Amino acid sequence: MHDRTIAELSAALERGDFSSVELTQATLSAIDKGAELNAFITTTPDLALAQAQAADEARARGEATALTGIPIAHKDIFCTNGVRTSCASRMLDTFVPPYDAHVVEQMRAAGAVMVGKTNMDEFAMGSSNETSWYGPVKNPWDKSCVPGGSSGGSAAAVAAGLVAGATGTDTGGSIRQPAALTGISGLKPTYGRVSRYGMIAFASSLDQAGPMARSAEDLALMLEAMAGFDARDSTCVNTAVPNYQASLQDFNLKGLKIGLPREYFAAEGMDSAVTQAVEAAVETLREAGAEIHEISLPNTELAVPVYYVIAPAEASSNLSRFDGVRYGHRCDNPEDLEDLYKRSRAEGFGEEVKRRIMVGTYALSAGYFDAYYLKAQQVRRMIRDDFAKAFESVDIIAGPTAPSTAFAIGAKADDPVQMYLSDIFTIAVNLAGLPALSVPAGLADSRPVGLQLIGNHFAEAQLLGAAHGYQQRTDWHTQRPAGEG
Repeated sequence: MHDRTIAELSAALERGDFSSVELTQATLSAIDKGAELNAFITTTPDLALAQAQAADEARARGEATALTGIPIAHKDIFCTNGVRTSCASRMLDTFVPPYDAHVVEQMRAAGAVMVGKTNMDEFAMGSSNETSWYGPVKNPWDKSCVPGGSSGGSAAAVAAGLVAGATGTDTGGSIRQPAALTGISGLKPTYGRVSRYGMIAFASSLDQAGPMARSAEDLALMLEAMAGFDARDSTCVNTAVPNYQASLQDFNLKGLKIGLPREYFAAEGMDSAVTQAVEAAVETLREAGAEIHEISLPNTELAVPVYYVIAPAEASSNLSRFDGVRYGHRCDNPEDLEDLYKRSRAEGFGEEVKRRIMVGTYALSAGYFDAYYLKAQQVRRMIRDDFAKAFESVDIIAGPTAPSTAFAIGAKADDPVQMYLSDIFTIAVNLAGLPALSVPAGLADSRPVGLQLIGNHFAEAQLLGAAHGYQQRTDWHTQRPAGEG
């Protein structure tokens, strides 16, 4: 049961092989057995079983969708009515929201069953899931290694077969990078495709919610439920949501123009085994009829420094609301208001969050705004123009998701710059607001490698179709960590 995709579980529920209650009970049992991974912050067994019972009743009435009765997990960055939402921070350790995030509402409306909230990097700031107040998540493929971040808990839960699907967020690669490092599929939609309402903000112009699952088909099912206009988010785009699953069946790789950025295959620190695996994946696409073209994204090397000016600046602004007054952690016995602010924030935020707040505050300060933040926004436009020019000649851009496979827990903890470079191939996509996904493309030293596919704005159907076509010709997405699933 735990080795099946969402599509397979949905078909089994429709046939009556088992009920949603039985599936949910088995899922909760698997989560308990997989506690060593530290993938979950909170589990919701009573709520899950109640939702599963309602799903079975809806199916009996003939009102089921593809997701009805499917147990899923939400990253602990999404507000959940009556259920703790911590953002993996001491600051919000006791925070219980009075409302649901849009993504949570949409998944519930589709009939999905919430079994819990997954671990993550604190306030989504990290690339390894080591900054969590609740401790690091372990990679199911090698428990001495990180699962990637910040959506590492969701990635590990799916990879280990604890759940068939989970939600994540992607600000600079936080869905795609952990998907690559844990051997699952993950999609970062176009900025504005999925509402950010109720998603605790890190960097508002970069954050985007998306699905994480085992296959491109599952991503299509989840995205179709998650996407849609929401007037509560001023950046949410009011465009129709395609039938993503149906588009998979009609997609043909023959004649698809795929661009390979030369900068992605010559990056400093690139693992040769990762390069070989990605090149083999591209060859599979070529054999299926795709046309492969070399392209250039000349400002690729500027993406990391630009991101680490813009994202911390926006984080500095967004996290200023956590002051110990209205909600969140409050220090004991403050002497005055200034002491309340200082000690509440010093105690509530972790080291990486403090580092980014300080960098962002500096970049926004008088005398430095033009030199740093404004200049970063100007270069951001240049990066976006690089992609726009590339898409004049190709349909999709392909390359590695991450420069290496999963690294050991603690290996980069003392070197923030090396940690930041883990996202060198994913960050530019967020700066340009483009959709991109990662799918399993092989193993290197017995650890998963991810193939990244990048599309033009609102080209999710094309990306999913290409990924599905690739997965029909390979079995990397069906492989599981030893002893899991």
